[in-house]
Amino acid sequence: MERSFSQKVKAELAALPLAKPELMLAECYGALLHLNRFSATEIRLMSKNPDVCARLEQLMQKLFGFGFTQVSAHSYRIEDPKRLDKIAAKIGYDRDMHISHSVNLGLLEEKGTVAAFLRGAFLTGGAVTSPQKSYQLELTSVHSGVSRGMISLLQEQGFSPLHSVRRGNFVVYFKKSDAIADFLTMIGATNAALSHMTAKVEKHMQNAISRKVNCDTANVGKTVAAAGIQIAAIRKIEQLVGLDTLPEHLQELALLRMMNPEVSLFELAELSDPPLTKSGISHRMRKLVETAKNMEQ
Repeated sequence: MERSFSQKVKAELAALPLAKPELMLAECYGALLHLNRFSATEIRLMSKNPDVCARLEQLMQKLFGFGFTQVSAHSYRIEDPKRLDKIAAKIGYDRDMHISHSVNLGLLEEKGTVAAFLRGAFLTGGAVTSPQKSYQLELTSVHSGVSRGMISLLQEQGFSPLHSVRRGNFVVYFKKSDAIADFLTMIGATNAALSHMTAKVEKHMQNAISRKVNCDTANVGKTVAAAGIQIAAIRKIEQLVGLDTLPEHLQELALLRMMNPEVSLFELAELSDPPLTKSGISHRMRKLVETAKNMEQ
């Protein structure tokens, strides 16, 4: 069975190398807060996703020296009091395992810990729709305090999340493509983020096609495909090294393409200042795409 887009995102995240102890702890903490049960007497993971289960098991073994006990096909638990005490001490809770269902910001002060925390939260409590269908990414928790903490944390990172209550669960979510792509990039799912941005460009182009009923369908199709490749390449450069590392003429072209995703190279040449020939703009665009490919390699 083909995996959903959400499953592919989690597989990409689960394959990331484990980093510094403080980053592993932040990721594990984010995952624990979004589990089915996280209490003074039990930690319970219920998931059919083997990538998520394997990632959390890895984190637990690295951080605490033990993992979950599998109790059924898709259910995993930790109930031993000594193990629960060890986890509690590590994440800053009381020795009697008083669980505070809120976000302990003290664990998220080091560089990269916020992104790691959000990655863990997405692994156990997140879902994202395929950008080919709709735009929605959400983080679900059974605790209102965790949800409030997530909203504040995301706002501090420059996001504007929405929130609601659904069947007794507290949901923090995004419905804008740019916010979803930025969130996926932040937590390390760069391939998924690029897929999301490319899908948005394709949708934009398809809408443009429907309005331009007199244009040549084949040529427009090529324009759509080419623009998608070009914008994905520009995004890749921006994420890896920043557009300001490019020569000035390539920077200008990259920004011009991002502002005009629906136009052909001929129209892009006319929009340039000063105007360029189609061959000139084509040569520069090839340089941008080649630069992105070289960076991937």
